[in-house]
Amino acid sequence: MSLTGPPARRAVRTAPLIVTTLCAGAFALLAVLITSRGGAPFPLDTDALDWSVGHRSSPAAVTAARAVTASGTGPYPYLCAVVAGLLAGRDARHRLVAAAGALVFLLAGQAARYGLLAAVARPRPPMADWLTHASGFAFPSGHTTTSALAAGLLIWGLLRFTRVSEAIPGRLRGALIALLVCWAVAVGLSRIYLGVHWATDVVGGWLYAATWLGLGTSFVPARSHLPAGRSHHEHSPHPPPDDR
Repeated sequence: MSLTGPPARRAVRTAPLIVTTLCAGAFALLAVLITSRGGAPFPLDTDALDWSVGHRSSPAAVTAARAVTASGTGPYPYLCAVVAGLLAGRDARHRLVAAAGALVFLLAGQAARYGLLAAVARPRPPMADWLTHASGFAFPSGHTTTSALAAGLLIWGLLRFTRVSEAIPGRLRGALIALLVCWAVAVGLSRIYLGVHWATDVVGGWLYAATWLGLGTSFVPARSHLPAGRSHHEHSPHPPPDDR
């Protein structure tokens, strides 16, 4: 039995939908639990905040955390979205379309997140524990969500780029993807360390971003784009049928 036949291909196409559904369900459950408690922190939240407050003796660590957290907001994530689109395009026109699409995707995700923020209306940790500026409600964490979405878009752009170009070796591509994941995780953890978010706000941000990215894959064709001027048969594992 072939491992690359129709059942295997269906499994590959179905896997992202399953993961997206699980992330969406986990996010919804977490939001309901937080709302049912009136936004009160869980034991995990208070333990993480207590640990953070107790490990702030190093000015270098605090400075580093502030620098990391700053990279998850402002113009940086939106620049990442534009770069992702430029990487994903196969020619000049398609790069511009992809960049605009990635930017709209990020903006739409942000708009939906603001609606969720207002709906859950969770208070932040006590202001006395803050080491950076913050505003608005807490769940899901904005910096966490935005950096995770930006990292996901960059990974998408990188994968699309390497499908039509051999400019990036596989090992380097893997290292870049790992670096982007670590950046998104670090931004989320910095929000807890700086005292402006509960741990479950950050978890919610990651789950929301994973759900939004998963939904976005349904709008991207499964077949990778080929470089301009190259036919489908050049990449097909089977030769065209003989018309003789």
